[in-house]
Amino acid sequence: MIKFFRPIVIFAVSFQTVIVQAQQIASAITGDWLVKPVLQKAGMHISDDKKNITLFNGLVERTFRLFPNVACTGYKNITTGQQLIRAVMPEAVITINGKEYNVGGLYGQKEKAYLLPQWLDGFTAGENDFRFVSYDTGELKPFINWQARDWWSSNTQHPKGKQISFAYRNNEASLKDLLVKVHYAVYDGLPLMAKWVTIENKGTATYKIDGLKNEVLALVEEESAVVGKPEIMKKQQGIYIETNYAFNNAMRYELSDQTTHWKVDKSYTSQVNYDYNTPCVLEIYPDKAPGIELQPGESLTSVRSFELLMDSYDRERRGLAVRKMYRAVAPWTTSNPIFMHLVSRNDEEVQHAIDQCAATGYEALILSFGSHINMEDTSAANIMRWKKNADYAHSKKIKIGGYSLFSSRRISEEDDVINPLTGKTGGAFFGNAPCFGSRWGLAYRDKIKTFFTQTGFDIWENDGPYPGDVCASTVHPGHKGLDDSQWRQMETQKELYKWLNEKGVYINAPDWYFLDGTNKIAIGYREVNFSLPREDQKILNRQNIYDGTWEKTPSMGWGFVPLTRYQGGGKEAILEPLSEHLTDYEQLMIQYYGAGVQACYRGPRLYDTDATKQKVIEVISWYKKYRDILNSDIIHLRRADGRDWDGILHVNAALKTKGLLMLYNPTKERITRTIKVPLYYTGLSTVAVVAEKGNTRKTYKPDRNYDIELSFSIEPEGYTWFTIE
Repeated sequence: MIKFFRPIVIFAVSFQTVIVQAQQIASAITGDWLVKPVLQKAGMHISDDKKNITLFNGLVERTFRLFPNVACTGYKNITTGQQLIRAVMPEAVITINGKEYNVGGLYGQKEKAYLLPQWLDGFTAGENDFRFVSYDTGELKPFINWQARDWWSSNTQHPKGKQISFAYRNNEASLKDLLVKVHYAVYDGLPLMAKWVTIENKGTATYKIDGLKNEVLALVEEESAVVGKPEIMKKQQGIYIETNYAFNNAMRYELSDQTTHWKVDKSYTSQVNYDYNTPCVLEIYPDKAPGIELQPGESLTSVRSFELLMDSYDRERRGLAVRKMYRAVAPWTTSNPIFMHLVSRNDEEVQHAIDQCAATGYEALILSFGSHINMEDTSAANIMRWKKNADYAHSKKIKIGGYSLFSSRRISEEDDVINPLTGKTGGAFFGNAPCFGSRWGLAYRDKIKTFFTQTGFDIWENDGPYPGDVCASTVHPGHKGLDDSQWRQMETQKELYKWLNEKGVYINAPDWYFLDGTNKIAIGYREVNFSLPREDQKILNRQNIYDGTWEKTPSMGWGFVPLTRYQGGGKEAILEPLSEHLTDYEQLMIQYYGAGVQACYRGPRLYDTDATKQKVIEVISWYKKYRDILNSDIIHLRRADGRDWDGILHVNAALKTKGLLMLYNPTKERITRTIKVPLYYTGLSTVAVVAEKGNTRKTYKPDRNYDIELSFSIEPEGYTWFTIE
């Protein structure tokens, strides 16, 4: 018993600065964390009886019972006062060699609708469970050692907070060499926690990990329904979960998620649902990772879940919370360089485009698909060629990058993904695709590393990275067989992204790999739409921007502008010759830059005449002048429909320019409108100074809902913008 409590005593002495009295925990915040920074820092509190420890930051608190085993007994949203936990569950669940084991957890709770602290002393630990032995604490460490370099970024700092790791062992003789650690992190300034599990094999035997649930929570139900199937009933909306295991090319997390599972709880016998079908247990684990061999001396790390507590059902507010989470936990996603997508046939065209980028204020050049770059060629001649181009770009202070295709291609019968249903190639997400664990796949990884190391390239546009394909091959060196194929391929891919990120490489990738180091994803569009007339493209692009920025920040998505023909379409679809379509060119630039979204301006050049050059310079100069606010969060005002005005509002209470309003008139007539502009998230409550296009300033007094009434006029098929201070 003395040995059990020893870690607690050590913690109390060495972390005195973060231990506060229990009554202080709930008094941490005044105001709104989405508007005003929270002063309370993350900390930990030990109860007087040494039985409980609480992680907190003024917005969220999570409490654990330590004895006779660790169990989460409270998960509270401080802003709303909502308690999410209704029953104790294990801290993790691991299936080892076909047998399931709980990690932590307590037994004895009879009523599962709610949990009272006074019940805890009567609970017991499971004889066969992994039992708590110790814990250690410290400052939050970054998961990726990203360094802010000379990319433009709205956040250059890693998040701060506290970490705690609970260690567990099992008394079963066959498991004595396994050390399981359950890790938690609580972040400064957000109602956010992260959780992950590591398993260390310290013995000489090999273990097969057939399943690993890193989070199991018995949550209060969202609705009370006497009948209804769990798949159609509402899930708990007070908590939002993302993990670093998401893919399927949807360009949205909730459709890419592979780990969130809502289960029923048949032991919860007092629930209203007659068949006990309420979805009230949240489990986090990957579906297709059933058999991973853990060799002696190896360790396995689970998916990492980020758990954000929500205080509203409002779509905009929930989106703002998710976007603020990303700005904090993945600061590399706030980098947003101004880039061109070059279609090139030779090096002279590359150098000409670099010159145009430097002349207009662009910051980067990406050799697009269809260009003459081949990053898989690591011959001395090819490396020397592209190093020369990179050196020239850098001499002009321009970053350079290139496109590389992975998935939607056929390599060979030996290297492609093997369909488990047929035992042959084919049947992957893209029909045929290479396996990242094949000899070709591992060589591809190494060639990309070699190319970036030796050429000094700055940007990697990786098209079609494997979207979760499983592979039944038993001869690929990067995985054992079907069971571990998805997990091992993902490990290879994540390692490559992390390596590139830490080398300072900017990564465009068409799937949800942000939490493992990528910077940008498509905002969401149909490629064939860029073969439509420019008049259609303008409206469709604004719809894409509006729809694609509910959960993504402006810097997390890219759009597209076809300067030359793309997948069909006639002269009405493209901008070349640029000087003959200058009005459309300007409009397309304005609506992307006005949203803070970089588009792939795909073609051989940025300008063809001096007038075109001056227009590009004008737009880029405007964007750079207001870059801070244009890269800030978006409030969605009215979606483009071609019938009336549409617009968005950028907000950032921390800036001098606290709002920037972009408004468009898609009609053929001049319009005059009066609209309500919501200023709550600008932080302005008494006075707002509004200026159209930086000119005449007018003072407004927000009403009790923090709205102002603004009148404006816009010319046919035109736009206007207002700053708000």
